[in-house]
Amino acid sequence: MIIVVDPHSGVPVFRQVMDQVTFQVASGVLQPGDELPPTRTLSAQLGVNPMTISKAYGFLEKEGVVERRPGKPLVVRQLRQRELKVSRTELLRSSLASTITVIRQLDIDEEEALNLLRTMLREKGK
Repeated sequence: MIIVVDPHSGVPVFRQVMDQVTFQVASGVLQPGDELPPTRTLSAQLGVNPMTISKAYGFLEKEGVVERRPGKPLVVRQLRQRELKVSRTELLRSSLASTITVIRQLDIDEEEALNLLRTMLREKGK
């Protein structure tokens, strides 16, 4: 698992950790049963307070992304297909939000923007 945080991004570090773990689960990089690094290990790697990682892990557990096992590391929870689809859709929605803002600010026609997106999607598949 690779996590990179930017303390100057304006997004709280715990949120960056949560978002990256959630993305890695949704994309299949992290599989059900995969262990997350211990709080102290990850905090040392990232150079952040262990409480920051603990907070991120707590929220991930509350959201059902990971599960705690007494005396053992946190593991990625087995998500049902529907949960995985919703997670992927929400990640895409949040990622496209800034693109939508740019389209509106540049006053680009909706059809032109959709055609460009279709073209780029086809190019990526080649």
